[in-house]
Amino acid sequence: MKVRVKALLCAIPYCLLAAVLLIVIFFPKETPEDSHARVVTVWNVDTFEGGKGSRTGFLRSVARKVEKERGGVYFLVTDYTPAGARAALEEGNFPDVLSFGIGLDCFMERCVPLHSEFAGGAANGKCLALPWYKGGYFLFSLTDDFEEEGTCAVSVGGSNLSVVAARYAGIRGEETDSLAAYTGFLNGGYRYLLGTQRDEQRFAARNMTVYRKPLAAYNDLIGYVSVLREGEDAQALLGALLSEETGGRLGEIGMYAPVFEESFRTPSVFSDEKALKTIADRARAYDEIKNLDKFLKTV
Repeated sequence: MKVRVKALLCAIPYCLLAAVLLIVIFFPKETPEDSHARVVTVWNVDTFEGGKGSRTGFLRSVARKVEKERGGVYFLVTDYTPAGARAALEEGNFPDVLSFGIGLDCFMERCVPLHSEFAGGAANGKCLALPWYKGGYFLFSLTDDFEEEGTCAVSVGGSNLSVVAARYAGIRGEETDSLAAYTGFLNGGYRYLLGTQRDEQRFAARNMTVYRKPLAAYNDLIGYVSVLREGEDAQALLGALLSEETGGRLGEIGMYAPVFEESFRTPSVFSDEKALKTIADRARAYDEIKNLDKFLKTV
């Protein structure tokens, strides 16, 4: 009996070693710390209200698909606030790939020129960013009569310039915080609401019948992607975000594929705070459209 016990005790370490080897073989630990993994950092910075769900989560799902296709790469997708992204850049930190909207002109100098063209992503004669999703401005009404006189709430949220969209649509309204504009419209405080895709999702969540008129002449509700460090993996993610497949899935987050009418206007995503303020002030002063057009082409 003593011999059997001794033999069993001697065999235990070998059994444990075999178990560990089996775990390693059949359940490998996939982490960015893997010495063979190529790690690509991706920041998502939401600068305007979305539709529904998480845009960071959606971007992460696109990145995971690219990981499976390419192998050996790990996209570390991180959610940043605009203030947090600016603070990180001031400390010398920046990502390989950046998803963002207007209000982050401080990243312009880090962006790699792209082999494509889009006026909204241009700066200093070079295309530095391309749109991969968009929102939209709409005029909402509780009836199908858009000719009736009445007050209009112009929804304001994030860095978007809804007052400029109102000017291009010939609408005079009262600039109001996004949620207050929405509730005021529902409660009868306003006859109309100049809102965004976020309001559209709010109405849908309440199963409400609300009529809408798209305002396509101007749009700054655009999510861009830029590459800040060149590399095949970063370019692969860029291509995936710009693909028709991703565009067809954007409804999952209440957003739209970046298709625009030829005559639409938008400021450069790299417009600084002063330029954006000037655009808004000119719109509030009801400046002539041709003057607004000229100024938009200079920022």
